[in-house]
This record gives sequence, structure tokens and C-alpha cells, in this order.
Amino acid sequence: MNVRVDLVNVVASVLDSSGRPVSDLPRRSFELYQDGRRQQIDLFERQTNLPLDLALMIDTSLSTYEDLKFEREAARRFIQQVLRPGDRMAVFTFAYHVNQLSPFTANPSLLDGALRRIHSGTGTSLFDAIYLGSHALARGPGDHRRVLLLVTDAGETTSRASYEQARAAAVRAGAMVYTILIRSVKSESGRNTAGEHAIDTIIDATGGAMYTVDTPAEFASTFERIDQELRTQYLLGYYPVPAPQPGSYHAIQVRLRPAGAAPETGLSLQYRKGYYAPKGDQ
Repeated sequence: MNVRVDLVNVVASVLDSSGRPVSDLPRRSFELYQDGRRQQIDLFERQTNLPLDLALMIDTSLSTYEDLKFEREAARRFIQQVLRPGDRMAVFTFAYHVNQLSPFTANPSLLDGALRRIHSGTGTSLFDAIYLGSHALARGPGDHRRVLLLVTDAGETTSRASYEQARAAAVRAGAMVYTILIRSVKSESGRNTAGEHAIDTIIDATGGAMYTVDTPAEFASTFERIDQELRTQYLLGYYPVPAPQPGSYHAIQVRLRPAGAAPETGLSLQYRKGYYAPKGDQ
């Protein structure tokens, strides 16, 4: 039997006006376009059970020092909640350097041990974290959902990778970028709003989301909210027409059909906005 390998997968989250996941929409609620041309949805799954590869990237720069204890505890609970059979996670930290503290594993003990080895550093290489985390995810199984979860205050001071290199790496990896933004400074004049904007545009391109925490007590509920969203997504797959050239970039648009979305109002969609077609040697 011949199996077509050019299937493009798009993982989509549908949220109501309060930001809660909506998980009961049928296939007919969705329309999918590539480069403006409508595509046939050949694969549809609600509450997708595709295995998950998750790179947890924790900012350990001095600006986040006071939050590290709370980040560790919340991350420990998140690991216990999020990992299901077939899932894998790796723990990274980033300050001046990006360090991988554990391999991608389903072993909670290894991940817990990695969290205990977290310590603060100087500098903040935010773009390096996205770039290197995306490359690490890209080396994993192609049939896994790929998620890069940043816990950061969005500072950026020491990266060698540029914003565009980080964004392109995440898009090429098919990684959804989620961010828990630590906003200990409420005034925009005291925050790195440029870093926040850069992350926000990468999130929009990859189909993730940003959640803000103002106090350490909010970490646990925010991790829980991300876990819930990851388990209430839709998987849309299509064979692109016309067939893409190897290495070419293509824009994706997903729409909700009004008749299918009723009676819900104010629904919003999160999904990756494009992809690079695999090269011939991949």
C-alpha cells in the first residue's frame, strides 16, 4: 500500500470570549486555506491524542531570581499533570547560555532532578532559547506535537541568534510557542516591551499563546491552563493542492464557519500561520 507523506498537520485551539478552550466543534465548523486556496480537510480529530514533545525553557537571569522557587514548584506539578503515555519533555534553562538539563524523557524523576539543578545566571539569551529549543524539538519524532514553553520576563540582552532566526527555527520545527510572562514590573516604562512584542509575533506565527503572571501564586494555575489547552485542541490535516516545492514557504489560514460555530459567539482561533515544505533530503 502506498502512503502519501505530504500530509500537512495543523493543530488548532478554539477559545471562547473568556479564553476557555472549546472542544466540541465538528469538522464542518472549520475551513482551511493554503496560500489563499481552500483545501480539503482529510484528517480531523477533536481533543487530539497525538503524543507531545515539550521543551520547557526557564529563564534563570537575575531579573527572575526571586521567582525561581515558585517556578520550580509549579513546573514540578505541571510535569506530573501534563505527561501522558507517549509524551516526552526536556528541561532547559537560559541566562547568558542555554543549558539542556535533561534529555527528552517520560521519566518524571529525571525531570524533577533537572528542576533541582536550576540556578540563576547573568544575561538573558531569549532568542537563543527559542532557536536552540526549536532545533532540539525538530530532532524528535515527526508524528509528535511540538511545544516550546518559555517561562520568562521577556528580557533579551545576550543572544547570538536574531529574532528572525529564532522565529524561522520555530516555524520550521512546527513548534507551538507558549509563554508564561513574568510581569513583576507593571509599568511599561520598566518592562522589556520590545521582547514581549517579539515573543508575541512568534507566538502568532506558531499557534501558541501568552499568559501573564503578576505574582508567584499565579504560576500553578497558569501551568494548569496551558495543560488544559494542550488537551482540548483540534488536529486538521490536508494534502496541499497544488503540491509544494521542496523547501518553499506556504501561508495557512483556518476559519470558523459561522453556521458551525453557532450558538457560540466571540470564538477565537490559535494555529500556526505557515510552514516550510520538507526538502528532498529530509
